Amino acid sequence: MTPADRSPIHGLSHVRGADAPALSDQTVAAWFDATADRLADQTACVFRAVDGAADVRWNWAEFRHQVDRLAVVLMKLGFERGDRIGIWSPNRPEWILAQYATARLGVILVNVNPAYRLAELEYALNKVACKGLISAASFKSSNYLGMVQALAPELASCAPGCLQAARLPHLRTVIRMGAGSTAGMFRFDDLMAAAPEPAELARVRTIAASLSCHDPINIQFTSGTTGSPKGATLTHHNIVNNARYVALTMGLREGDSLCIPVPLYHCFGMVMSSLACTVTGATMVFPSEGFDPELTLLALHHERCTHVHGVPTMFIAQLDHPRLSEFDLSSLRGGIMAGSPCPIEVMKRVHQAMNLREVTIAYGMTETSPVSFQSNTDDPVERRVSTVGRVMPHLEVKIVDAQGLTVPVGQTGELCTRGYSVMQGYWGEPERTAEAVVDGWMHTGDLASIDAGGFCNIVGRVKDMLIRGGENIYPREVEEFLFRHPAVAQVQVFGVPDERFGEEVCAWIVLKPGEQSTEQAIRDFCRDQIAHYKIPRYVRFVPEIPMTVTGKAQKFVMRDQMIKALAQE
Repeated sequence: MTPADRSPIHGLSHVRGADAPALSDQTVAAWFDATADRLADQTACVFRAVDGAADVRWNWAEFRHQVDRLAVVLMKLGFERGDRIGIWSPNRPEWILAQYATARLGVILVNVNPAYRLAELEYALNKVACKGLISAASFKSSNYLGMVQALAPELASCAPGCLQAARLPHLRTVIRMGAGSTAGMFRFDDLMAAAPEPAELARVRTIAASLSCHDPINIQFTSGTTGSPKGATLTHHNIVNNARYVALTMGLREGDSLCIPVPLYHCFGMVMSSLACTVTGATMVFPSEGFDPELTLLALHHERCTHVHGVPTMFIAQLDHPRLSEFDLSSLRGGIMAGSPCPIEVMKRVHQAMNLREVTIAYGMTETSPVSFQSNTDDPVERRVSTVGRVMPHLEVKIVDAQGLTVPVGQTGELCTRGYSVMQGYWGEPERTAEAVVDGWMHTGDLASIDAGGFCNIVGRVKDMLIRGGENIYPREVEEFLFRHPAVAQVQVFGVPDERFGEEVCAWIVLKPGEQSTEQAIRDFCRDQIAHYKIPRYVRFVPEIPMTVTGKAQKFVMRDQMIKALAQE
């Protein structure tokens, strides 16, 4: 694919991807089975030292056997095509088993962010009417089972699979991971202990064969500027093809080994990593449940990985690790760095210290399954750090002004994407879907420009989104939550630069007359209710919010003032 293939059309910021390779109309299950048939004895996935036990290693035949077992279990528990089941867990074997077992049945997997707390969990499960939830026991500071019990105390007195909870009216079945037992919940390992009958396996295969590639198969929550998360609904067609083209562009192929320290709940882990391995036959290597630079380096060393994924902060943490020189990274070739802009010095260090000569940059959003632009492995380093590459196959992108007109090459406007990757819609929200997708064009809310070579540069965000350590944070969502505080009259949330995370969350608050509060009290109010990365690091109490004459908050004024104040501290 040459640069000319994707150059702007008629001098405007409008580009089309190549029309090859052809789009696939196969489901996730069909791709999984094809790879398992072809590579039965080759290593499919490795989970290193889960729960302090031995590594989990499956070849493709063993992996399929485990997936089939879970598919039979879910079928026997009454899960049917179109039902929703949540997965709430860090990177564990149960996660990818759920990913591929639900795809066999046409059950829609709902990715629940491992950092979610009570309010967010309740909203997500109810928003898409989850019938089931597969949950880890805990992770870091999150007591998952305790939060589920807090929302559904009825678990204490119900039989597993028979939950009737006032606050979670759709939830019937909770399956817990780990060695312990919890009232009202099934144990994952117990359910997997019984060997499925041949007739049950045949029934699962029949169901899988009946599915359409255009069926919804995954819901991922993406925060919105209106304050409540939206359930982006993706089909087999969306994610299978995106995984194929991402793998092709980064040079991932059969026999390679991809280290996956990014979370599976996110499109980066589920589509660009796990599914990319499935469609190519590469090996998935999970170094730990959550990102740890030393454990990632150990996995790269011992598993002889050829590729690795991560956000820039992950690569920086590995580069800065005091033991970096002890690890043999000579097997590495490439991978993907995405989630936030990559400084050129970081890219140069990644090349030199980690042997990642072919690492690529990718850009996208959950609603586009996710990748729309990606650099090639042989693009100049300067291009790979100053742009997000060129448009992907079978996609069309334009940059538009406020009137919706396509801008000339080099000018800035809102990036819009059209093609196979655009989501089916926001679950249960036709109005919000219609606002975002107009005539097939997904309006991303990102400000971008496209140069004469077709390379795209993301220059800002229309919706005031900030990115902290690769996590997208929409200020309005945090503001809506802080408005619940009884002392808060007004609040504005915005990002300020941070050397470690790229941006940090800052909240300016106007208190109600006669009320008092402290920075710590505000953070304590957020703790266990919203994800840790959304909790403001900086809280300032101000007498008033800077406003325009029309009453709109001037976040750029607040940001500038805060940057100056922090520099003097």
